[in-house]
Amino acid sequence: MSREGLRPRHAEDWEARLVRYVDLRPCYNAFIDCRSPGSEAKENFTIIGPGVSENPDQYVHIAEPHGFNIGGARQPPGCVNSQHSHDTAEVFLVHTGHWRFDLGEKGQDAQVEMGPGDVISIPTGLFRGFTNIGEDIGFLWAVLGEDDPGRVLWAPDVFKLARKHGLVLLETGQLIDTVAGQTVPADATIMPETTSEQVASLRVVTPAEAASFVAKARPGTYPIIHKDGILRGEHGFSLSQVSLNAGQELEEIAGAVLFVHRGALTLICGNGPLPLEIGDTLSVPQEETPKIIANQDSLIHVVKKL
Repeated sequence: MSREGLRPRHAEDWEARLVRYVDLRPCYNAFIDCRSPGSEAKENFTIIGPGVSENPDQYVHIAEPHGFNIGGARQPPGCVNSQHSHDTAEVFLVHTGHWRFDLGEKGQDAQVEMGPGDVISIPTGLFRGFTNIGEDIGFLWAVLGEDDPGRVLWAPDVFKLARKHGLVLLETGQLIDTVAGQTVPADATIMPETTSEQVASLRVVTPAEAASFVAKARPGTYPIIHKDGILRGEHGFSLSQVSLNAGQELEEIAGAVLFVHRGALTLICGNGPLPLEIGDTLSVPQEETPKIIANQDSLIHVVKKL
């Protein structure tokens, strides 16, 4: 169904386009590293689109294509997301917690530390991983480029650890859990481990280059990812920060996805108000211009397809 064909007018229609933070459904075995020491407790979310999850049973909150995918990761202190590379743009907004992003096959090339409101855009063809280095549970809100963001390329060590814990990845991107009694289909092909040649073909960055991938949090309304933004390059989408004072209306949001980073807002519907709270994600159809008013000083991040 096209986005133009969905024109919500009432609260129940908008509810179908709203993913509340409190209602997020996590997946604990979305990827091949889900049993690797230090990674067992991470939660993965597919908020809009299927993302790059390797678990076909992972719940997708909004399946409608948007031209990009929205996901999330929630991790307790010390929890690690293993080294991997992507075929399309990957952007993270730190919603809560303090994080370290490690670049390179073993995370040895460069590291950057980030806190709430910081945004990082990691280029394709580059190994990256991230760890919650704070003292509390942290949440990352993520944008992946394109409707089909491709497959994850894992660092060689990730495959070795997965094999020790009974996990097998197929070439189709599907994860097989032999500990849970699953078996590799007779006609399936197992994903080969990443080779040294593949590792050598990926980008190596310096600490200075890594720092340039980050837009540190600051107050105000401004483009973060855009031709005139802080972070440039080919993404296929734009990302902006919008700061609203209490009583101020959110404008120019047709066709956008909104994330409430801070504050609270109200969407005015035909049959009553709909509250938008911290951590909520809302998809606005094309050519739809809902009235959304800040109840208090608020900070919203807005993604649009280019």
